Amino acid sequence: MSVITTERLRLRPLTDADTDWWVRLHADEEVNRFVGSYTREQATARLHAIQQQWAQRGHGLCAVELRGTGQVVGRCGLNWWEQFDETEIGWTFARAHWGRGYATEAARAVLAWGFGALGLQQITAMIHHGNTGSSAVAQRLGFTRLREDTVLGRPCTVHALARDEFSSGAGAHV
Repeated sequence: MSVITTERLRLRPLTDADTDWWVRLHADEEVNRFVGSYTREQATARLHAIQQQWAQRGHGLCAVELRGTGQVVGRCGLNWWEQFDETEIGWTFARAHWGRGYATEAARAVLAWGFGALGLQQITAMIHHGNTGSSAVAQRLGFTRLREDTVLGRPCTVHALARDEFSSGAGAHV
């Protein structure tokens, strides 16, 4: 995948050039409440791991840009969790862009790509307790509760969506 586009968004693989933006995104206390914050060194290491996943698995996290301006407003994509033997979808957006439907729009496009071109049979969403915004996005996308688990030392609810239960809607182009 090089780029996924939707009506309002463009998703592209994250690169080292996104390091400073990544640190700024996660510096907001409301954003990092569920996903943590990063030093520049931690962000560099995380972005390298994302790039390795792209090389090894053919998917990873993407920067989400507004098509009209090119402004990066969030991140969304797929992450392989070896310890769970699962591919998870994740999304994180800058607080200034919450409540506009960007997470749902980006995630729906990523799911269509994951179930379509990548041929995945199931995708999970690991949502930390109390993250009502992400829980609402998962519900809108058709995810259902799979189990309770611990991710990165914190309790979360793991939601799942099977390929045959997914309704892509319209408008995503890879």
